[in-house]
Amino acid sequence: MAQQVVAVRPVDASRIGELKQVVASALAEAESTGASQAEADVSLQRGLTVTVRLGEVDTIEYHRDRGLSVTVYFGKAKGSASTADLRPSAVHETVVKASAIAQHTAADPCAGLADAEALAREIPDLDLYHHWDIQPEQAVQLARECEAAGLACDARLKNSEGATVTTHSGVRVHGNSLGFLAGFPSTSHSLSCALVAQERQDMQRDYWYSVARNPGALESASSIGKRAAQRALRRLGACQLSTRRAPVLYAPELARGMFAHFVGAISGTSQYRRSSFLLNAAGQAVFPSFLNIVERPHLLQGLASSPFDAEGVATHERQLVSDGVLQGYVLGSYSARKLGLKTTGNAGGIHNLLVSSGETGSFDELLRRMGSGLYVTELMGQGVNAVTGDYSRGASGFWVENGVLAYPVHEVTIAGNLRVMLRSIVAVGSDVDVQGAIRTGSLLIEAMTIAGE
Repeated sequence: MAQQVVAVRPVDASRIGELKQVVASALAEAESTGASQAEADVSLQRGLTVTVRLGEVDTIEYHRDRGLSVTVYFGKAKGSASTADLRPSAVHETVVKASAIAQHTAADPCAGLADAEALAREIPDLDLYHHWDIQPEQAVQLARECEAAGLACDARLKNSEGATVTTHSGVRVHGNSLGFLAGFPSTSHSLSCALVAQERQDMQRDYWYSVARNPGALESASSIGKRAAQRALRRLGACQLSTRRAPVLYAPELARGMFAHFVGAISGTSQYRRSSFLLNAAGQAVFPSFLNIVERPHLLQGLASSPFDAEGVATHERQLVSDGVLQGYVLGSYSARKLGLKTTGNAGGIHNLLVSSGETGSFDELLRRMGSGLYVTELMGQGVNAVTGDYSRGASGFWVENGVLAYPVHEVTIAGNLRVMLRSIVAVGSDVDVQGAIRTGSLLIEAMTIAGE
């Protein structure tokens, strides 16, 4: 490489002390303006992204972000402001602006900090920080190795969208006027590859990836490249299907999205705005009786693990779905008050949902159970109505006959209604994908409309 590159210094726990001082300063400034309550959140983020395409460096990007957000309350009137400047003068100005906004905001009886008794008192170490001491030159070499391993698999692999290495480290500190002040560092690393296979005029693209808190937990570069190659090659010769109704099997990385729609529907915001296809569904059977979902925020090295939520509320394990029955909603303090409930420690999102099922099996067993149907490996478009649950998305994958993959399929649309689809889950596979906030295996739906030729 001709250009000179420098290493990216990590953001680690050593910065927590100075960030706590910034938050404490913001809270003190808020008190001096006469605010009855205040909270502040500050973060530092650093990272490196390197992409190689066809053996040549495509991009080297450094990321460095910092930010402070301040929210003040004058009674039930709320004002918020943010800044990327952490100097004392900027902190003062940010608090002044937040206070000015609050003076022109209508009072909201549900506004305010989280209840004091809900705040985290102990901050467990969840092993979320693992610095990757990788230099840009090393990242380039790793990406080259990944892409080359894939391209070497077959002469039909004639092009590439590149291989990408990403490393990220950050520290977040949150505090409020109720005495909460805590923070923790975290890291996230990834390696991915996307390849293009070509046979005569037929061109097909596919990818693979690995994501982890600890770089030592990433899949090897060569295995990721080879997996991307295999996935692209097997799509050659894809055709359309005639319109029909048939079982549908979602790959694990796509099944996660199905449960994400469910989480959106049971979020407090969707519930109090009455914009959910699962409105007032708590206590109802939303899934088949064999399905359970538990939230485990304290999984060591979990990609969605956190000792407290965006409001400083302690996170804790909870059974979200038991024997198919929805046990409650996903709430922050504001949405909880709007619904007359208590926060569930989910301000800012969910923390490691684990889907389990008594009706399970390996991927091959699910194929045999399906018999004939569509195995979906890619989804396109955003045709999901969160209010009605109507679902229609472009898809590609493989047609299954007699329990085995028969031939690749593309340019079809799969459609249904999410409420019906969730109740029509036949089985969840044992091939659990842990690379996200929702951990699930392959998902077999009893039947959906498949629109093609």
